[in-house]
Amino acid sequence: MTAHVQDVMAFTHKQMPFSHLPSAACAYFSNHLSVIYVTYETQGEWLNQTEVNLYLVRSGTFDLVSSQGEVVVRLAEGDYFGFPSLLSGDKISNRLQVATPGLVYVLGQHDFDYLRREYKEFEQHFVRAHTNRLLSTHYQSRSRNWSEYKVNEMMSAQVITSNMQISITEAARVMSRHGISSLIITDGSELLGLITDRDLRNRVLAVGFDPSLPVQTIMTEKPKFIFEHNRVFSALQLMLKHNIHHLPVLDEEYTPKGMITSTDLLKLQKSDPVQLINQIYKARSVLEVKRCASELPELLKKFSNKIDDISTIGKILSGVTDALTTRLIQLYQAEHGIAPCDFCWVCFGSQAREEQTLHSDQDNGLVLEEAVTDEQLVYFARLGAYVCEHLVECGIRRCPGNIMASNEACRGTVTQWIDRFYNWISSPTPKAMLNCKIYFDLRLIDGSASLFRDLCAQLDQICKDDLFYATMATDINTNSVPIGLFHQFKLEKGTVDHKYLDLKRRGVVIINDLVRLYALKAGVLKANTLERLDALLQFSVLSKRDIFDLKDCWRYLTQLRLKTQIDRDGLPSNCIDPQALTSLQKHQLKEAFFLIKQAQQASVFKFARGSL
Repeated sequence: MTAHVQDVMAFTHKQMPFSHLPSAACAYFSNHLSVIYVTYETQGEWLNQTEVNLYLVRSGTFDLVSSQGEVVVRLAEGDYFGFPSLLSGDKISNRLQVATPGLVYVLGQHDFDYLRREYKEFEQHFVRAHTNRLLSTHYQSRSRNWSEYKVNEMMSAQVITSNMQISITEAARVMSRHGISSLIITDGSELLGLITDRDLRNRVLAVGFDPSLPVQTIMTEKPKFIFEHNRVFSALQLMLKHNIHHLPVLDEEYTPKGMITSTDLLKLQKSDPVQLINQIYKARSVLEVKRCASELPELLKKFSNKIDDISTIGKILSGVTDALTTRLIQLYQAEHGIAPCDFCWVCFGSQAREEQTLHSDQDNGLVLEEAVTDEQLVYFARLGAYVCEHLVECGIRRCPGNIMASNEACRGTVTQWIDRFYNWISSPTPKAMLNCKIYFDLRLIDGSASLFRDLCAQLDQICKDDLFYATMATDINTNSVPIGLFHQFKLEKGTVDHKYLDLKRRGVVIINDLVRLYALKAGVLKANTLERLDALLQFSVLSKRDIFDLKDCWRYLTQLRLKTQIDRDGLPSNCIDPQALTSLQKHQLKEAFFLIKQAQQASVFKFARGSL
């Protein structure tokens, strides 16, 4: 054996997957490769050929650049490239760009295929690498649609504030000087109020109000606001719901960071789902609300053809359900009188996570103030029955477990709700664990924000029991991914000639459960799965790699699940026939399940070891 081959083998043996393969695999690779030196002058000669190869970087650094000019990945010593085309048979679309020149090992298609056949772990390594790159680059490089933007990407970041002692005249001068249509009123960094050019017109000029008076006499006190990392779609919903045109943007410390206006969101008004939500909020009767709801299925089918990431539909569907619920509450109060005391209508489960599908059912409840009387309870019982029944008529099914505000057990004061949660946490039976999986995903829909904040704050205080987390982690692991021996799919039994994979129960639900577990442990109050994962980046309960893996798996499974529902191919609502997938899609699906299984096992190790 020459010194050159020995050197190549010594290097290769340290790289995955060869470090986990028999030495014969490393020897075969080392004896069948060729060596190239890639420079600035020769970089254009590689990855532009019809002949595809596997490349392993020995030295130097290189960028893999897409046809759109975006850097797909930075390559350095020990990194491979070229394997996507070897696996999929697709034409090479990327090009190589030298950062620093260096040596690259090249293995041809024939020899790559030989190693795939002889060593299963060799094949699995590159399938997994290809899957991870496909998932991550798909969400990074596709053109983004409006629903994916964060508020801080569209807001006006010019924060102009004043104290409430200045006069109305001076406030108008400040707005004119800075060319803004609204002014945030603060006490230090605390948001107190808001005035707009419409306020100056309607509350001052039109009624002859004295402009020398303090601005606090005309400002909107405690205005609606949104956090900077919320989705633009959430801001739009809030503005439509309350018919407002200016929305202050705050950071997590409740400090004003900017302003988002109806002008900023004007282009979104062309979107069919946005128009539908707007129509629901303006509906003058239950009949009109139902007519709007009847348009939803066909509208979603058309809308899904216009966007790249149809998992966005979950947020849109939840937004429509929010609008239906709020408008029905308003119509009930218009007919039967304003609520006799403070309340808030909350949702649980998929609606709370803003991850509804076409087949989601209701999960909702009412939180009432502590001093509620028996007579007032009658009012809220009727309100719950009215809203839930009309939601059914709008196409939002009843909850099979009766988790609805029409059920007396789903109405109560903050103290009563906390008592229920405490019982589940302190006595974590299987039934209690099921309740936790539903009720710990909660979100305010309508009513008193202070009641809801009080409920959340008290929930955070009682979620400290290690036994609860251990039991929850163990319970999550009782639900297995559908992968059996030899990495084959374990199919659900349907009809005699039809078997399928349940993407919800065997995939998406497990991810939701895992993310909820870590979010509760870290004190993250968000309900949406992807937003919880983003928030968990600030804590040490999960590594960044695990967070990104779970996000990619969730997106991929949700994409398949919703596409199946929209296409209506005859399968149960959350299921897919793996035989309808391409070979590459099957590999991707198996890899997603593999990563989920790893995350399950890690959760038991972290929370349940030595606790049960």
